[in-house]
Amino acid sequence: MDVNQLLVAILAFVAVGGLGVAFLEPLLSGANRAEKRQAALVDPRTRRKAAEEAGNRRKQIADTLKELEQRQKAQKLTFEQRCEQAGVEWTKKTFILISIGCALGVGFVVLMITKQPILAAGGMFVGGLGLPRWILTRMAKKRQKLFMEEFPNAIDAIVRGIRSGLPLNDCLRLIALEAKEPLKGEFRGVVEAQAMGVSIADGIMKIFERIPLAEVNFFGIVIQIQAKSGGNLGEILSNLSRVIRDRKKLREKVDAMSTEAKASASIIGALPFLVGFLVYMGNPAYIELLWLTKAGQIGLGACFIIMGVGIMVMKKMINFDI
Repeated sequence: MDVNQLLVAILAFVAVGGLGVAFLEPLLSGANRAEKRQAALVDPRTRRKAAEEAGNRRKQIADTLKELEQRQKAQKLTFEQRCEQAGVEWTKKTFILISIGCALGVGFVVLMITKQPILAAGGMFVGGLGLPRWILTRMAKKRQKLFMEEFPNAIDAIVRGIRSGLPLNDCLRLIALEAKEPLKGEFRGVVEAQAMGVSIADGIMKIFERIPLAEVNFFGIVIQIQAKSGGNLGEILSNLSRVIRDRKKLREKVDAMSTEAKASASIIGALPFLVGFLVYMGNPAYIELLWLTKAGQIGLGACFIIMGVGIMVMKKMINFDI
């Protein structure tokens, strides 16, 4: 065999081998399967199906969260739970003494203004039963607002600690030492409960009992799921922090947009009482007919009922759940 024939044979072998590699390489490397998957992703019907599945999952999650919130609202709080949410350490004796003091104070003020024992008794009833509960509710909402101002920063601190190699309990201990109140006290309770043998997930869910906010519930659910099934906790908490900040921005935007309506509702609700007080200061005999005569008392009672209904309707119109 001369040199030319040998070269021809080598070139033929190389050509056949190249063709074989060109045809078999996609099958061996899975490129065809990748191309099919890419084509399936590009297919509009596949995208539509995936979007429908994602929408169904979001709807299921939203329905579940809504059911949890409704169940929570239907649950009646005990006196101890109300005090924990407000961040006070009142005993029942202290609460009773505060109620008696409010009842006597409101009744005395009403009696001095109207000189009517019946209205003074009504003021005592409202002051004794309504005013202390309103104070606890206001204190609880103020505490929740302070907690939410620092909660996203705390989650970001946990994310940075986890990504730097710290365990979760050390991150919680760091927040319990350096965060502001009431966040500091709540996480200190989690650290102390962990020292007593309580798991981190159960300790965080206890925070939700004292701070009944959806964001705290999300945080507890994330920790529980990660403790049972594992996963990238830093990435999950980073997404949760982003969601919480977005909800906060939306809530602030809604509050800013409804400020004018709230101011108008406050003026409309206070105007009848202000006008009545000014008329009484100018000509008491003119307006005293409302509570000295039978017809005036009936009309005054009807006005209070109508005003109460109007105030509740305005409150429903200007308050939004996010």
